Order: sequence, then structure tokens, then C-alpha cells
Amino acid sequence: MHRRLESVADCEDFIVGCLFMGTGGGGDPANGLEVLTAALRDGLELGWRDAESIADDVLTAMVYEIGSIAPRTDGHAELLRELHLDPDGAVQDDTICLAVRELSQHLGQEIGCVVAAELGASNTPGPVVAAARLGISIVDGDYAGRAVPEEMQGTPFAYGISSDPFAAVDCWGNTVIVTKTANPYMLERIARHLAIASIDSAAVASTPLPARDMKRVLVPGTLCLCLEIGGACRRAIEAGNDPVQAALRVVDGWRLFDGVVADKSWIDSGGFMDGTLKIEGTGAWEGHSLRAWFKNEIHVTWLDDQPWVCSPDLVTLVDPSSGRGFTNTVIAVGDEVAVVGMRGLEVMRQPAALLNGSGPVYFGFDVPYVPIEQLVPRASGAH
Repeated sequence: MHRRLESVADCEDFIVGCLFMGTGGGGDPANGLEVLTAALRDGLELGWRDAESIADDVLTAMVYEIGSIAPRTDGHAELLRELHLDPDGAVQDDTICLAVRELSQHLGQEIGCVVAAELGASNTPGPVVAAARLGISIVDGDYAGRAVPEEMQGTPFAYGISSDPFAAVDCWGNTVIVTKTANPYMLERIARHLAIASIDSAAVASTPLPARDMKRVLVPGTLCLCLEIGGACRRAIEAGNDPVQAALRVVDGWRLFDGVVADKSWIDSGGFMDGTLKIEGTGAWEGHSLRAWFKNEIHVTWLDDQPWVCSPDLVTLVDPSSGRGFTNTVIAVGDEVAVVGMRGLEVMRQPAALLNGSGPVYFGFDVPYVPIEQLVPRASGAH
């Protein structure tokens, strides 16, 4: 193993790092921590390997949970009754493991390594634990360098790699193999509708690639990065220092804004949590305001009503006292936040990627993408 999670403290550090990189999405941190600690209690070895240590001919698959991060509504229980589903009758086996097995069976070839689709407090621990339960490897890296809502924000899309065929399994045991899709947009739509049909989410195993091709599109080192971010926050708190600044030193990022959440509006739309946050500035930012639009994750911001930092660059709202990121599911009016920013992947900054999947125009906004380092130069005291 390149690196292992050997204790609950390690798992907590990992979750904090995943939240920091999660840009408001990536799943429930309580679920992610429970998945990790349960695996430790079961005696599993949780860790990851450097991509270069995976033999080139090993078959790999991308794994993730797909679905909205919106809170459940009052109609959830009623819908379960209409579909004759027992709330306590969900399958016990890990759905990611089931999806990997189904895809492997369909391909007639053993999958020897999995890759996390993104960085998030549930959607990264899930693949780590699934690999341990399956007895296969997971690489130190992912296919997005952050949390993302769709197939089109991942590196396979940017490199023109098809993610079909794929297997999807939900918590009720419903299992689907999709052998071919017209294009990545349809793949995303089909997988999303499977999650909607399940009334929650679905686990997906997709993008079967030999390791030689996986290495070409992987964002390397990101699992170790998450662990390092969390450890830096913890050590800063123990030393009485600023955990946000400690984390920003690890990622070479910016502290963009400080404030209090003044308003939050959202809808659960088409399997996504879409919404807007308004943050009123405090301290050096008093008298200024920041708006952030999210589709599960934050993608477009406005400073004093002027377009500001946008995807594919990262924007995360964190607790200034702990460095722990907020998910858009739970952040609430009155929460004090530090707004942090990080550079996005260069491959996602290319004109075709910006237009077709990663930039503000793709998300429906007449807003030009300007790299974060041009908007917030180092000379402004951003660190």
C-alpha cells in the first residue's frame, strides 16, 4: 500500500480533506466516516496504491454513487409505500461492490483496480472501502480533482474516453447493465434517471480501462492530498493556529472571502440539488457580499453582483474555526464561513471542456471563465 488509514483519527483527517476538496458536494461526511470506521472494525486494510505500481494490463473501473444531495422530503416515506418497498429492506452488501462485480461479469474479465470518480466526504470513502472488501486495489487519485455533479466534469470526458458499458445497483438490489450509450450526455442522463427511480441514489461502476489508459487520465495523488489537508487542519487546531490557512498552504489556494450565510434557496431538480447561497461579508469583507450558485457543488460565484470565481476552479465554504467544509445539504443561514478557492485542472480549462462540460456557460450562465489566479493574484494577500 502507498498509504493506509490505520485509525479513526486517520479516517477523520481523510474526511476533512475530502470536504475541503468537495466544493459543497461529494456526499454526507457522517456516512463516509461510518463506512470507513466500520471497515476498520471489520479488520479491513484501508489504503491506496500509487498508480505507477498498477500493472498496465490490469482492468480498472471508475466507481461512484450518483444522485441528488438534497435533503429528503416528507413524501419520501409515502413513495416507498407506493412502491411496496420496506425502508429496512435495503440490500446489506455494499452497492459499489455489487456494481463492480456486475460489470466484471458482463465484461467476462476480472476488474483488478478501481478509481474514485471524485473527491467527496462520502463518494471517496465508498470506493476506498469497496476496494478493500473486494480485495483489489484503489489508486491514489481520481478522475475530477474535486467533487462534480456530472460525467462531463470528469477527465475521461475531457480526454474523449467513453465510460460505457456501466453497471448500476441501488440499495434495493435493482441491477442494470447499460452496454452502450449514444454519448456521455446520454450516459449521464440514463444513470441519473436510475438514481431518481431508486428514490435516493445508485452505485455505478463504469469506464473500464486497462491501467495504462487509466494512468493517462488520472488526477494523481489526490487521496494522499485529502489526508494531508485533514492532518494539517488538525495539527493547526492543536497548536492554536488557523486551520484554514494551514489547509491552504497544502493546496496552494486562496482565502477568498469571510462572512455569514444570509440566505439559502434550493430545489431538488432532475436528480440534483440546485440552489444559491448569499453570504454577507465580515471582517475585512464587511460591506461586501458573495453569491454562490450550486448544482450539488458550487460552480459560479459573484462578488458584489459581479461574476467572480467559477468552475472548473474550486470554491468551498469552510468553518473558519476547524477548516471543515460545509456540504450544500446542511449549510444554513447564520453559519459563519471562510470561502476558499483553488485552481482547477488544466485539462478542464481548455476551451472545448469549458464549453461542453466544465465552465459557467455549460451550466447556463452568460459568464466568461477567468482563471482564479487572474482574479485573485497573490499580491492581494490571498493566502
